[in-house]
Amino acid sequence: MQQTLNTTLLIIGGGPGGYVAAIRAGQLGISTILVEGQALGGTCLNIGCIPSKALIHVAEQFQQTRHHSQGSALGINVSAPTLDIGKSVEWKDGIVDRLTTGVAALLKKHKVQVIHGWAKVVDGKTVDIEGADTRIQCEHLLLATGSKSVNLPMLPLGGPIISSTEALAPKALPKRLIVVGGGYIGLELGIAYRKLGAEVSVVEAQERILPAYDAELTQPVLESVKQLGIKLYLKHSVEGFDAGTHSLQVRDPNGDSLQLETDQVLVAVGRKPNTQGWNLEALNLEMNGSALRIDQRCQTSMRNVWAIGDLAGEPMLAHRAMAQGEMVAELIAGQHREFNPTAIAAVCFTDPELVVVGKTPDEAKAAGLDCIVSSFPFAANGRAMTLESKSGFVRVVARRDNHLIVGWQAVGVGVSELSTAFGQSLEMGARLEDIAGTIHAHPTLGEAVQEAALRALGHALHL
Repeated sequence: MQQTLNTTLLIIGGGPGGYVAAIRAGQLGISTILVEGQALGGTCLNIGCIPSKALIHVAEQFQQTRHHSQGSALGINVSAPTLDIGKSVEWKDGIVDRLTTGVAALLKKHKVQVIHGWAKVVDGKTVDIEGADTRIQCEHLLLATGSKSVNLPMLPLGGPIISSTEALAPKALPKRLIVVGGGYIGLELGIAYRKLGAEVSVVEAQERILPAYDAELTQPVLESVKQLGIKLYLKHSVEGFDAGTHSLQVRDPNGDSLQLETDQVLVAVGRKPNTQGWNLEALNLEMNGSALRIDQRCQTSMRNVWAIGDLAGEPMLAHRAMAQGEMVAELIAGQHREFNPTAIAAVCFTDPELVVVGKTPDEAKAAGLDCIVSSFPFAANGRAMTLESKSGFVRVVARRDNHLIVGWQAVGVGVSELSTAFGQSLEMGARLEDIAGTIHAHPTLGEAVQEAALRALGHALHL
């Protein structure tokens, strides 16, 4: 016999958006049920952000050790290292396990009922759990089903054709890997595999790698990719895979066909909202392209049905989903909130790393703003030198009339950690004088932030 559960808030999806919404709702005393068909933590914790950063760290450590085995400028010499990829994957899985266990403990602490199973929407107040003979009635329905990898019809997954999910849990390393897609996912993994010893090629349909970022910002990454020996096939389109010859068929800019031999092909051409397989159609919600249309409070076109994170389209970032989830819980609790951040940082963990917060010079120009654009190179930063990483820069974009900062960008080793300072300065409405006049600790990479602001004002100290 089917059991019926009643709750104030029902959340479908236990990724960063869903579980944060549930924790916050629990803190606010809202009766909450969270339904998740796979592991808590979603793509981010299990097959995305966290495992990819773990693999990137393994790759970096292995490459550094190999570098020292060839006699380094630092005077460190070691014998040539070997890699046990099984042990590396085990270590990565250990981190994922600790984090997902932590999420489960937090949900339990805040009295959130977690149901493991696949949700099937009946209507805006009713959801069935497949195979559990359970129906849940709710006042508020929060949709947080995330996104999934975009597949290419001419490259069906299976065998040598893999997605980022398989790339993050290798049983063995391929001798040769071709990455289809030169965006952040493809490049992060391509660089990691190259450092782990694979021969890597990247096929990208656009005329440059990381096409979502501007050319000046991606130049240091391009130089690094070439230095690592990664082959680039830009403005090349993929036609298919020949299993007999183990080769990827691509077409070059002139229309000629090429056969690229490889052991594995990693398809990393982006992600799309996860709208299929859970009867979302039953709600007949308004769409925005392939994503759900939401307003400034994450409400869909149906009253008391909310949507957050990747399901609601770009930017598909875990930290955006978390902020939205927290807000929806507070709205349901009767608080007055709106989702209108000044900026959401986008970070790319390539080598070197990239950060974009707020408007780029091109975006400021397109918005009709007259701006000062100023950058400070890490080549003139003491801390960068001591880290053997002099490539890259920090760039600031500020209005010429009142010096209000509208954007920050950086490329360099470890610049992901500068994203917090960038975000705070934009949220707090900082002007160039505020940043230039704040004493920055020496020696740190953050000094380049102050110097970029000083240079915009016409008096950089170390340039």
